[in-house]
Amino acid sequence: MAHAAAATGTPLQHHPALPLYTSSRRCASPSPRHRRRTATTLTVRAMAQTSAAVHPGLKEGIAGLYDESSGAWESIWGDHMHHGFYDAGEAASMSDHRRAQIRMIEEALAFAAVPDDAEKKPKKVVDVGCGIGGSSRYLAKKYGAQCNGITLSPVQAERGNALAAEQGLSDKVSFQVADALEQPFSDGRFDLVWSMESGEHMPDKWKFVSELARVAAPGARIIIVTWCHRDLDPSEESLKPDELNLLKRICDAYYLPDWCSPSDYVKIAKSLSLEDIKTADWSENVAPFWPAVIKSAVTWKGLTSLLRSGWKTIRGAMVMPLMIQGYKKGLIKFTIITCRKPETV
Repeated sequence: MAHAAAATGTPLQHHPALPLYTSSRRCASPSPRHRRRTATTLTVRAMAQTSAAVHPGLKEGIAGLYDESSGAWESIWGDHMHHGFYDAGEAASMSDHRRAQIRMIEEALAFAAVPDDAEKKPKKVVDVGCGIGGSSRYLAKKYGAQCNGITLSPVQAERGNALAAEQGLSDKVSFQVADALEQPFSDGRFDLVWSMESGEHMPDKWKFVSELARVAAPGARIIIVTWCHRDLDPSEESLKPDELNLLKRICDAYYLPDWCSPSDYVKIAKSLSLEDIKTADWSENVAPFWPAVIKSAVTWKGLTSLLRSGWKTIRGAMVMPLMIQGYKKGLIKFTIITCRKPETV
């Protein structure tokens, strides 16, 4: 499940892939390279802002979904509200899934080459779309770091702080309600910027990544793990109608705005002058996850938890098979994007 992250606006009914680099705008710079970069940056901003300029309601919908569903999720799956990472083609048992969620964290850290030696390990971490704080508490224990988590859900923030207190981590970890598109932190504060499955809730992807970059310290690593749609073929201008329809049904249930592709994230990162940009498609590595979630939902404990949670949670459960369908069609891509803020800006 995606975390309750911050966003503004309402879900769009559907939207083709963002053509982030299609502007013909001109810049009066004598340098062609500078002219291309400036035009690209302006285009990325314009496209993202157009996507975000919709009616209010998305933020409230996201908060309500996770206010309702987080307790049910925790009772069945624990405090990590994200996919697990499995070996490709692995047939996983129910006992493997919580271990796989921890492995997802470790695989993301390894992919980003986050150092763990005493001198270079992260000291200050921000968890953007923190859920009930599973990643923050894990990172605080692993690195001895100070971790700040933000979520749209008051229920999640309260529960995250309660779990931190129970585990003796109140001096290391704190959670608050805040908007990921307007983070309440100073520039350059964190040496690890972490977003585990919250980017899909952001209606303005450029603003989302730019805020991650703003709060990152010079040289800090930025890790985004998120749901994307497939990259378009060179001959395509948008996704196919049946693909758009499938994504719309998922969006309606999970309060998601426009999706974008992995290459769109790369373009945004480049427009912000971020460095060491890497991506990977981990769709095969998360394949056992949604079938396991469905299986847990049809147990007595799962059914009673759903019924107690409310309609938003029930509606989310009803479209879980569509996530499996999207993965099987190659439409949905479980993507990691990592990059680094330049040492000198």
